[in-house]
Amino acid sequence: MKNNPWKTKKKRLVYSNPWIALEEHDVVTPGGTDSVYGKVVFKNKALAIVPVDENLNTWLVGQFRYTIDEYSWEIPMGGGPLDLDFLDSAKRELKEETGLIANKWSKVMRFHTSNSVTDEEGFIYLAEELTQGETEFEDTEKIEIIKLPLAEAVEKVMKGEITDAISIAGLLKVAKMKGIL
Repeated sequence: MKNNPWKTKKKRLVYSNPWIALEEHDVVTPGGTDSVYGKVVFKNKALAIVPVDENLNTWLVGQFRYTIDEYSWEIPMGGGPLDLDFLDSAKRELKEETGLIANKWSKVMRFHTSNSVTDEEGFIYLAEELTQGETEFEDTEKIEIIKLPLAEAVEKVMKGEITDAISIAGLLKVAKMKGIL
């Protein structure tokens, strides 16, 4: 572990809602100059799930993402409160978005998104031994669900049809684990 060359002189809260906060930091850079740094602080952990059945099929969820003004195909994902078990939150997200319940769970990876501007940390899980149930969408979700071969989902990544970074990382890592890549 290297020592942190940044020095924080002061910080102020610019904006806050139940999911994120925006902070402005007055800092001294590693080069010794004064500067201002913006930081998005997440109030949940990002949790994503790659469900895979015995035939190497997976599920993707599609929805219109307001922030990018585009429709997006992704692996099931959502936020988990910091004070709750992350795996329990991942199980809830999988059930809510796909109706799936998994008997076998494996942590695939830890990740940071856009770590130059945010502290968001997340975990991707592999969910197996699946049982289909009913979805439980949130009010903010209008989701389409597709089941397809994991290899086809990887092709969607390679063709640029899946652009969400968390989905790309999760699908490629699980495909490698399952011998598809």
